[in-house]
Amino acid sequence: MTTDAGASTTEPGSGDARPRNVVVVLLDSLNRHHLGSYGSTEFETPNLDRFASDAVRFDQHYTGSLPCMPARHDLLVGSLDFLWRPWGSIEIWEQPITSALRVAGVITKLVTDHPHLFETGGENYHCGFTAWDYQRGHESDLWRTRPDPSWVGAPRMGHAMPYDVSRGWFAGEADFPGPKVMREAARWITEEAPAHDRFLLFVDEFDPHEPFDTPEPYASMYDPEWEGPHLYWPPYAISGVAKGVLSERDGQQIRAQYGAKLTMIDRWFGVLLDSIDRSPFAADTAVIVCTDHGHYLGEKDTWGKPNSPVFEPLGHTPLLVRWPGVAAGTRSALTTNVDLHATLLDIFGASVEHRTHGCSLVPLVRDEVAAVREWALSGVWGREVHLLTQAAGHGVVKYARAPDGPNEPLVMLSNRWSTMPITALPDLRLPHPDERATLGRMPGSAVPVIRQPFRAGDLLPFWGYGDFAYGTVCFDLDDDPAEERNRRDDRLGRTHADLLADVLREVEAPPEQLVRLGFA
Repeated sequence: MTTDAGASTTEPGSGDARPRNVVVVLLDSLNRHHLGSYGSTEFETPNLDRFASDAVRFDQHYTGSLPCMPARHDLLVGSLDFLWRPWGSIEIWEQPITSALRVAGVITKLVTDHPHLFETGGENYHCGFTAWDYQRGHESDLWRTRPDPSWVGAPRMGHAMPYDVSRGWFAGEADFPGPKVMREAARWITEEAPAHDRFLLFVDEFDPHEPFDTPEPYASMYDPEWEGPHLYWPPYAISGVAKGVLSERDGQQIRAQYGAKLTMIDRWFGVLLDSIDRSPFAADTAVIVCTDHGHYLGEKDTWGKPNSPVFEPLGHTPLLVRWPGVAAGTRSALTTNVDLHATLLDIFGASVEHRTHGCSLVPLVRDEVAAVREWALSGVWGREVHLLTQAAGHGVVKYARAPDGPNEPLVMLSNRWSTMPITALPDLRLPHPDERATLGRMPGSAVPVIRQPFRAGDLLPFWGYGDFAYGTVCFDLDDDPAEERNRRDDRLGRTHADLLADVLREVEAPPEQLVRLGFA
């Protein structure tokens, strides 16, 4: 297994004893800055705060590949995705972590309501688990063919989603997908996990991702003066209020509905946490709470996850790790989501053969080292490429490089030719590779891979569209946490431009990336 980032890695099985079991809870679109454990008082998160009081809190954890499925590729495969393709399932040269853990004798269980795991472009991530459970009805899940005629819908804010059909079949709070996921995970911990010597439980919970739909009392909890149907489909927009996409009052309501969803799933996370704490293996089980990314709720008048640099609300994410024998505390080292993959391999003494980009967090959790990486990469295919660095004794510097001119050349490398389905356009497909395609290789692999270049006028995965209104940006987050002073043109920016070019060459990014970003 090879890694990047000037990494200090821990060999699988080395050092002191690891936990026998791990529970990973991924809460989609979980905003770090809305958790009590990270200093927020805006929304109630008592169970996540209770968990954090016994956990190690990572203060400089960042996204890698974005959005949803690329982030899960980071975690379940361990390789950054966004430099090579926009969105897709596990490739034939890759070994999912579930396969490696099966070889190591570890039982793996997935409990989820995440519809992208069961759509084209994400359809094989669940296959390697020993067992999996899919709770139906969230967002784009094609679950029901007709709505419950007794239910009256809510404003769609431009959306037309399968959820609008499924929603009426939820008779009460316990019928919503998120509560069902947490209840099923708790049941598995109580009834099935005790039969196994070692296990990984992966709870991939789509809440608090939109739709921000909840029953009372949550729906009115943070905006009791709102009149009319609640707004739970957020827009995706830059300068949303300024451009009239929504009003300030609508924005307040949408933010309140996110908080409602967060507080509801927090309650049901508490049910899972209680089941773990009551279990006979609690003292041998590590519990990790993480996310794929955040969600803009009006910061910089940005909403959703539109095409823009990955600013702090979206990319600076929570990571909480409760580890047997390790006291609660904080860690300020730079970390990213591929590191969770490396950590799980380390815990279970497993390995994979394909090239990965993570560094085990085991020595950080145990407070044996001050850092495991000097830099990290983050981004969305076809958009800005972000370099995050951290020097000893200093905070994080973020450098996001945009094209200076047209956003080209673009290239995609994949043998599973797909991208994110768009529910409203079911017949829209990524065009087949054409006469320009060649066979290439991924770094560290001898397997031939389709290599498709794109040019102006081609139909692209939609992340390839949109302007780069912010241009290249560079922020010293120690001095400028609000990202208001762009330092791309001073020494800090120039140094990071050179470093990003070196890093892209080190990870063997496609040459087109360097050309597109003005490095070649």
